[in-house]
Order: sequence, then C-alpha cells, then structure tokens
Amino acid sequence: MEHVHDGRDFTMVATTIAAGVAVSIPSYIVASGLIKNYIPIFIERKMFGRDLCKRKEDQKPIPEPMGVISAAVYFIFMFTLIPFLFWQWTLSDTFPHIKLHAFLSGLISIFTAVFLGFTDDVLDLRWRHKLLFPTLSSLPLLMVYYVSGNSTSVLLPDPVHAMLPFLGRSLNIGPLYYVYMGMMIIFCTNAINIVAGINGVEAGQSLVIAFSVAVFNVLQLFRLESQEWYHTLSLSFLLPFIATTWALLRFNWYPAKVFVGDTYCYWAGMTIAVVGILGHFSKTMILFLIPQVFNFLFSLPQLFHLVPCPRHRLPKFDPEANVVGMSFAEFKASEVKALGRIALKIFSILGFLHREDFVKDGEAWIRINNLTILNLILKFTGPMREDNLTKTFLGVQIAFSILAFLIRFGLANLVYDDVQ
Repeated sequence: MEHVHDGRDFTMVATTIAAGVAVSIPSYIVASGLIKNYIPIFIERKMFGRDLCKRKEDQKPIPEPMGVISAAVYFIFMFTLIPFLFWQWTLSDTFPHIKLHAFLSGLISIFTAVFLGFTDDVLDLRWRHKLLFPTLSSLPLLMVYYVSGNSTSVLLPDPVHAMLPFLGRSLNIGPLYYVYMGMMIIFCTNAINIVAGINGVEAGQSLVIAFSVAVFNVLQLFRLESQEWYHTLSLSFLLPFIATTWALLRFNWYPAKVFVGDTYCYWAGMTIAVVGILGHFSKTMILFLIPQVFNFLFSLPQLFHLVPCPRHRLPKFDPEANVVGMSFAEFKASEVKALGRIALKIFSILGFLHREDFVKDGEAWIRINNLTILNLILKFTGPMREDNLTKTFLGVQIAFSILAFLIRFGLANLVYDDVQ
C-alpha cells in the first residue's frame, strides 16, 4: 500500500515503522519471559544485590544486572530489523553503504556501552574508567559521521546573525563539533547512572526520554522530507528499546524483583546519544535531558570532590515509617575546597541546600543533603514512599519533555526565522 501526503511517498517510512513495531512486540514478550526465567539463575550464580530502601526482613537477594538480558534481546531483534531498513535497495546498484555503516556503527557503540556497563557491575570500575571507555566507544560512530561528510555547522540565532553578519547564517565549527558529540556521548552514558538508587527510576526516566524522542521523530517525519532517513533511523533504534525497557521496568518497579544494574544505565544512555547523533538532532536531544543536565550540574561539587562525597548518595530509608527522606553528608569544614564553598553558598541562596553547621571534637563540621535531584525533591516534599518518589521524578521528567516540545517548536521561533 502506498502512503502519499502532499505529494510525498511515505512507503519507506511506513514500512520501517511497521517493521519496528513488528519486532518490538515480540521483543517485549521475549524480554519479559527471559527476565522471569533468569531470576533464579542469577540468584544461583550469586549475581544479586540487596535493596537498601527496604526493611531488613524484606531485603531478599535481588538479581542484578538484569539489564543485560533486556540488552541481549534488544540486539537480537535489532539484527532482524536490518533487512527491513534496507529492503528497497537490495536489488539496486546504488546500495547506500554509508547508511548501513551508520546503522552498524550505532549498534557497535551501543554494544560496547553494554559491555562497559556489565564490566562495571562485575568489577566496580573507577570514575576515570567510566569517562575513558565511553570515549573509545564513540569512535566508530564519530568516524562514520566524519566519512559520511555530515555537517559540522551550527545555525546561528537571528540576534547573533544581526550583531555579527560576517559570520553568515551558520558557523562551521569543524573539530569542535566532534568534541561536542564526544562529550555528549560521555554525558549521556553516565547521566542515567547518576539519577539512580530507587526502584524503577533508571528504566522509568529512560522510557520517558525514549518515548518523547520517538514522538519528536514522528512529528519531524511529517514536517521535513529532507530529514526522513535520519528520523526513520532514530525510530528503528528506539522502538525495540522502548519495548525491552518496558519489559524490564515491569520487574524493576516497586517492590523490585530485579535490579537493572549499570549495564542498563550505560545501554540506555548510549542509545539516547546514538539516536541524537545519527538522527542529526543532538542539540534538540539536550532539551529532553534537562532533568539529567540539572542533576549533573547540581552533583558537580560532590562528583569532582570539591565537597566530600559519600559512596552512596541514594535517599535514606526510614524502616519505621517505610518512607525515604533526604540522605546527608557530614564532613569537616576544612575539607571543603574553595570552589566547593562557592557552590554551597550558591545552592544555599537558591534554596537547594539543607545545611547544618556544628562543632565536633573542637572542629567545625558541616552537614548537607547529598547533591542529587532525588534528594532535592525530598527537600521540598518531605519524606515519601519509595514508589511515590519515583512517580514524582517521572512526573518532573514528563513535564520537562513537554517543555522541550514548547521550546523546540514554540520559543525557537523567537530566535530563528526557519525552525526545522
């Protein structure tokens, strides 16, 4: 059946989306079945953790990292999707090898991220390794982007063009664009991982982001014929991801029967980065990650040890009330670096910090809430049940996804003549 809209032939788009949906349904079913079957196997192999936000009598062994099972199912069905993506060129002399290379480079980058995550789950990697390995994982993707001759130009806002007309409408930043994409990959790979620690939050936020991006892709398919392939490619990565993540979330929702592990966090983050880069909307992707960007900036003083950082920053569980509240870090005032003192002052002014100054053993000490978005939510709402905290954060994620659409298709008109 041929789908035509305003003179455009939507056959390829319709076929690819139909194929994506067709493989997503069985991938959800298979992932659900395998996760259920592998729960006792993980326990038997002593691959499990304990839920620190539960009463001691309820802290049963919970299989981890079950994200590796969902990822395996994802790759199996992604491989089956390849013929449907390229079927129209199979008998052609002009087979688009560059497009195939782009698709495969995305899969390679995602696969290496899964491998990194599983290694982290098993070996508990240091932070410097978590920054190095995603950089290496990004090389196949960035190399294919380079040899494909894709643009490294950024469109300048109208006010900037008016002030600096000699720059033109767009500015080619060349190698800096690759630096930006590399940094985006590192950020995305770790962004999901630092909003974690309570049942359902890792898979839940990834599901909201992926679904929001999929909606954006569909809107762009109907708006821009020139971007058809890029958004079709993005959907081909996202639809099976949404299905397998949904299956995993069912088991990870409160009270969790499985933990997703760092394997899932790296997989989800790299998938988000890959579709943003291959889909040519890496700047728009940042809009869908506003809560993660905020959490990263808010966490910077602890992540870079400007302020002492405890090993675990997840909310503190109160077993008597069965709720979670803010967790705290205590340290000597002398241990705070100069930039750390500035950051704490700014957070205090903004109302983001619960701070107590006291004296212990003749020395000045400071007690603050751990610098994460989950603890910040609890600062404003007070203690709540764990699943309600997850729902609250996902509500924030959904609200910012709606805001992202308003910025992308509304406010952007104020600074750009032509919003694509």
